Amino acid sequence: MSDKRKILVTGGTGFIGSHTVVELISKGYDVIIADDLSNSRLEVVDAIRVISNGIQPLFIKMDLCDRNATLELFQKHKPHAVIHFAAKKLVGESVSNPLLYYRNNIDSLLNVIEGAMSIGCYDLVFSSSCTVYGQPDVLPVNEFAPLKKAESPYGNTKKIAEDILADTVQATTMKVISLRYFNPVGAHHSALIGEYPQGAPANLMPIITQVAIGKRESFSVFGTDYNTPDGTCVRDYIHVVDVAKAHVAAIERLHSAGSPERFEVFNLGTGIGISVFGMINAFERVNALKLNYKITDRRPGDVEQVWADTSLANKVLNWKAEKSLDEMVASAWAWEKALDKKTNSQTSEKGFVKS
Repeated sequence: MSDKRKILVTGGTGFIGSHTVVELISKGYDVIIADDLSNSRLEVVDAIRVISNGIQPLFIKMDLCDRNATLELFQKHKPHAVIHFAAKKLVGESVSNPLLYYRNNIDSLLNVIEGAMSIGCYDLVFSSSCTVYGQPDVLPVNEFAPLKKAESPYGNTKKIAEDILADTVQATTMKVISLRYFNPVGAHHSALIGEYPQGAPANLMPIITQVAIGKRESFSVFGTDYNTPDGTCVRDYIHVVDVAKAHVAAIERLHSAGSPERFEVFNLGTGIGISVFGMINAFERVNALKLNYKITDRRPGDVEQVWADTSLANKVLNWKAEKSLDEMVASAWAWEKALDKKTNSQTSEKGFVKS
């Protein structure tokens, strides 16, 4: 790129955020990360630098719920566009502590919008979720499907956020692209960044890899009596690098003023439904491993099956998921092994022996 546009990535040390920063840098963007490190680690910034051949994003540790600090961030650094990832995302935690999720996820968004508009930064890409669809009436689900009542406060914050953004573009000159992810998995091919949850993971893939590496004894398959081919829940899994590339496509679309619409929504998925057993079988086959799991009762709130119609993103964003299921499970396992090796090395350096 010739004009070296500056992009603020909130939550940029997280799973999807860090992969997106890598893709932005590879396209010549100047990246600023704002993150409070509540569910990520500072070492990710150095990993991004290594992947990016020595180019390191500017990192600012901050809480975007702090309105004054957020306004100051925009005034000082004056980004040309924002990709807003920063949000709490644990469904179970949101059910037990809804006010934490409403205050964190909505306040931070309001502050980011206000900060952006205060400097004339009107391009924003929002990290949304397929949770806004609930259990769709028709599969695959497209962007024009009616949105169902959210299954959790977390899901509801995504719906509310989209409403806030849609109202904002009606009243201002802001342009927004909301990307509704399905189930991002996998890791960068370097195995330097990947999904690294603080505490117990809530998503299937890190649970699988932690069992495979021996961090956990086993995991549960919640229900085998669903109306699906093998009785387990079905999801649309997509490689995180494909998700990251979609954010670059969205930024470029906003910058080129490629649409008469100022609020657009796109599904990010593969368009293929994979069951829990299907994911387990793929992981075992590709990585030549056997996983220890047990079958338990259904989990309250789980949607039976959902996968994406991605034709709108394919056509309008000129984006398509390229990486296969085999690449997803292979890269996730390579990342887990690299993480385990690094952890063991750090433990040995401190004079401890891993039991």
